[in-house]
Amino acid sequence: MNPVICTGLSSSHLYQTGEFIMQLFISTLLITIGSIFILLAGVGLVRMPDLFLRMSASTKAATLGVGATLLGVAVYFNDFATFIRAGAIIVFLLLTAPVAAHLIGRAAYQDGVPLWEKTEFDDLR
Repeated sequence: MNPVICTGLSSSHLYQTGEFIMQLFISTLLITIGSIFILLAGVGLVRMPDLFLRMSASTKAATLGVGATLLGVAVYFNDFATFIRAGAIIVFLLLTAPVAAHLIGRAAYQDGVPLWEKTEFDDLR
């Protein structure tokens, strides 16, 4: 894929400043980091022994992963409107994901979902 066609900039501008190469490197790095965090969230869902640990692993890792991916997309497109939209989505995720996980965990605890058998102590009792 030709980078000149994708960005709409002239080839002399792109290769004189090297700006596109740095932009592409940073966005690729952020999207890769985000993908790794999302993969870790999936592994956490499979490997953790009870509901509460699964929720903790998936909520934290997936929020960081989606945030890094959105930031990488915003850097790649290098547009003010894209930065604003990605920033708004990241803020929304950072505000809502922990609250949702807390409410689901609280409802599960009150409903009597058993803790992992190796849990040392229960702070809510």
